[in-house]
Amino acid sequence: MSDVNKTIQKWHASFRKGTDFDSWGQLVEAIDEYQILARQLQKEVQSTNSSDFTEEQKKTLGKIASCLEMRSGSLQCTQSKEDFKLEELKKLETIIQNILTYNKAFPFDVQPVPLRRILAPGEEEHLELEEEEDAATGAGSTEAFPPRAPGTLLPRLPSEHGMTLLTLKIEKIGLKDAGQCIDPYMTVSLKDLNGLDVYPVQDTPVASRKEDTYIHFSVDVDIQRHVEKIPKGAAIFFEFKHYKPKKGFTSTKCFAFLEMDEIKPGPIIIELYKKPTDFKRKKLQLLTKKQLYLHLHQTLHKDS
Repeated sequence: MSDVNKTIQKWHASFRKGTDFDSWGQLVEAIDEYQILARQLQKEVQSTNSSDFTEEQKKTLGKIASCLEMRSGSLQCTQSKEDFKLEELKKLETIIQNILTYNKAFPFDVQPVPLRRILAPGEEEHLELEEEEDAATGAGSTEAFPPRAPGTLLPRLPSEHGMTLLTLKIEKIGLKDAGQCIDPYMTVSLKDLNGLDVYPVQDTPVASRKEDTYIHFSVDVDIQRHVEKIPKGAAIFFEFKHYKPKKGFTSTKCFAFLEMDEIKPGPIIIELYKKPTDFKRKKLQLLTKKQLYLHLHQTLHKDS
């Protein structure tokens, strides 16, 4: 079996898993599957070096990702006006299975999930260097930039007897140019040893304030797995992102991570590393020699 057929098979299995959870009323698990699959499809759509799919097929994959996110949104907010029903989502199963030969009109009037501009690390650094030069000469404007959504944080999971849940309060991050960061926010994810998502990625709202060399968040993030069920060797990643108005893209400035043996109640500070984010933790480079860190506070909830 070719690699592309294996990929399609994997997507189909994930889709079935999500719709099964959905039909059984296991909504948290369904949201997990839908969001992870939506991100996998988006990644394929945004890939510039993949010739496995035509542009038209990628557009269809992007529309499927939109529908997955719409259904996920419907499950998270029962009062949502944008209700997207399970019966409608199930109509997409044959499209995923037959994406290489599918040539009919898409059954729903949706647009593909908006593509984030993804840059190669070298390209992004070059653009940032240009921005620094512009700032030095007074060129460019930072007045007009699109408002960000208020984050995609998920509620705490239901408690289970003998199981532990983890809430991480992101308190603040220290950066030498903290005051220059526009619309800063944090993307939080739980990755296994291979760098794959264990649960849906969450974005915090934009930071609450900037003060000297610190950007303050003071926001709680509920990890969407019971601590006892987190795979061995996994880590929680924190990617600090900010908007680049002149270039029109959101950039990852640095990242940090928390390993499972560091999970314990109370405050903790963790080191910041240079981008690009290394989810496999193989080639880590500290961001700076200065005493600047990500400040967190951990709370463990145990149902005994």
